[in-house]
Amino acid sequence: MVVVRMNALRFSLFKPKPLNVWNLSPQTHSKRTLSFPKSGLKFQTHAFSSASVDSSRTAGRLLFRQMFEKESSTYTYLLADVSHPHKPALLIDPVDKTVERDISLVKELGLKLIYAMNTHVHADHVTGTGLIKTKVPGVKSVISKASNSKADILVEAGENIYFGDMFLEVRATPGHTLGCVTYVTGDGPNQPQPRMAFTGDALLIRGCGRTDFQGGSSRQLYKSVHSQIFTLPEDTLVYPAHDYKGFTVSTVGEEKLYNPRLTKDEETFEKIMENLNLPYPKLIDVAVPANMVCGLQDLSAKPVQAASN
Repeated sequence: MVVVRMNALRFSLFKPKPLNVWNLSPQTHSKRTLSFPKSGLKFQTHAFSSASVDSSRTAGRLLFRQMFEKESSTYTYLLADVSHPHKPALLIDPVDKTVERDISLVKELGLKLIYAMNTHVHADHVTGTGLIKTKVPGVKSVISKASNSKADILVEAGENIYFGDMFLEVRATPGHTLGCVTYVTGDGPNQPQPRMAFTGDALLIRGCGRTDFQGGSSRQLYKSVHSQIFTLPEDTLVYPAHDYKGFTVSTVGEEKLYNPRLTKDEETFEKIMENLNLPYPKLIDVAVPANMVCGLQDLSAKPVQAASN
């Protein structure tokens, strides 16, 4: 039985089903797989959340950690298949200011980082993806094709991203920006239970991302969350890109009951979003252009000061 509890830094291990080997071409078609081979090392540790994990259907393969960048209140997520001999790993939403921390952790744990991914083009910080690529040979950057930004691999809804035997399903969740996606751990008898949804800024804990710039649309965001996230099992763990109140994780069931914006009808939700009157993120003029090209590429470049939106 895997113990599950709250904390700002967390990790867990599971076992999913076997998949294909490498297929990294960004030119491959819909339903393509991005993958890394398999193996059989068994691992056990703790996951940190408010829900429990059923380990009876898994064999302890997925290493998971949540890390925090305090100035922009951004969460970065590390996932790895520790059963594979090379322990392939990926990072979701890395920040330029904490690249050294992330790379050091990957090395300490003996992982092989293969993907640096973004849920969308961020406006409140510069992604660490570009710097990671200059420091770790072979890492591929990943972002949605709909973002119209540059990356090694441009993903679309319905595609799966494999790392060893583990995989993330890509779900399109535009509304905060045109190119927002949510990465969801795979469904199946050998996949982690409960599932995990990395929602970016589409769904936050008791909130959601703003919709007043970067092609945002409150109507589109409402439909995205209700059709792509709220349709997941209610025990699905929700891991957002940001939190400003000290929360670390929620569940789909909790957000369907308690989210003060998205529990309303669509018309009320649109009125709420229209009247937020938020100032623009302080870094938007720096972060968005940098993130459209995968973040900083120059090793000598200094990380810029971040600010929350």
